Amino acid sequence: IVLASFGAAGDDHIVDVTLPVLSAEAEAGVALFGRNCSICHGTNGSGSEKGPPLIHRIYEPGHHADLAFVSAIRNGTRAHHWPYGDMEPVEGLSLAEIQSIITFVREVQVANGIE
Repeated sequence: IVLASFGAAGDDHIVDVTLPVLSAEAEAGVALFGRNCSICHGTNGSGSEKGPPLIHRIYEPGHHADLAFVSAIRNGTRAHHWPYGDMEPVEGLSLAEIQSIITFVREVQVANGIE
């Protein structure tokens, strides 16, 4: 387990993330996340000044199911929880690649107590 710390104390848009040992599918999602998502959602989903953390209770499966992630990636989404503005669609990802990204995010969420 690796602990990565991001942001100042009290910043809820940048969170501390514990990165677990990942499954093979989630490992594939790490590189895809890095190339397609981390510029806004931060390293390992920790958040940034451009986009919210995905390792956050707002994105737990009971509130944002996997299909919500698929829809956001394919179609973009309107801002509704955070003040970052709308998310544009992410071009060029297959459904299998999107699923690898989701698997990565979900495994990191579980490692950080979000289930």
